[in-house]
Amino acid sequence: MDSKKTVDGKYTDIYYKVDDGLTLHARDYANPHAIKTILCMHGLTRNAADFETIVDSLQKNYRVITVDQRGRGLSDWETDSQRYSPVYYVRDMWQLLDHLSIDKVALIGTSMGGLMAMLMAAERPERIQGLVINDIGPEVATSGLARIINYVGGRSEAESWAAAAADTRDVNAICFPHYTDSQWMTMARRLYRENEQGRPVLAYDPAISSTIQSEESASVPSNLWPLFHSLKAMPMLVLRGELSDLLSESCFEEMKSSMPAMRSVEVLGVGHAPALDEPEAIDAIVKFLCSF
Repeated sequence: MDSKKTVDGKYTDIYYKVDDGLTLHARDYANPHAIKTILCMHGLTRNAADFETIVDSLQKNYRVITVDQRGRGLSDWETDSQRYSPVYYVRDMWQLLDHLSIDKVALIGTSMGGLMAMLMAAERPERIQGLVINDIGPEVATSGLARIINYVGGRSEAESWAAAAADTRDVNAICFPHYTDSQWMTMARRLYRENEQGRPVLAYDPAISSTIQSEESASVPSNLWPLFHSLKAMPMLVLRGELSDLLSESCFEEMKSSMPAMRSVEVLGVGHAPALDEPEAIDAIVKFLCSF
């Protein structure tokens, strides 16, 4: 299956079927003169829209693919919630790349997408040119995990877009304490879609919460240090939100000390996870992608 539709001249919607029968969606920000292809993978409850700002800074030099993992955005929902795990997400990404005949990519992964990026680089390093890991590491802080478990799979519908923005602020204010009303609405527009009644509903299957109910879950491996250390030869940039409750400061420092060639940036004034619209995040990513 290869259904395509160009949206506002900015990107093309790609629909592709994976081997267990689901039809998944991605955005293809094409560039006929691209020097690299960048695959962007979102966090647990997010979707392809998360990368709209950073794409504006990348598309002049790169082809950018942003994805909706299964159960998110415009991708099909699972009938078996146990398949909401990185093992299946990573398998889907290889099938997407093969579907698009893309041999090599650089990866940008936020939170869960960062875990996926590390897994992909370990599985098939010959296909991965470099990694941008956004606010995740070999250890997941328990406080941040508990906060995520508390809100994922909760109320999924809002009465209005104003209510959706207010709900978005209530859940995320600890991570973005300086956001304005306009920024909360922008985030809500990315997190929600309108249902047939015109009400905003969260753009993910609430069942994604079934595999994150504990630190031992398949979605959050308890010890990724061996995996991380296996990537020493891979160009890597790690971003951490200054206020992050998922990537602790101590873990971030250990990552830097154990991987001296790794580039790192702390994004001030935000928590989990930097939205990649912050000037220091954009600047670091642009410079990193030009370095290899």
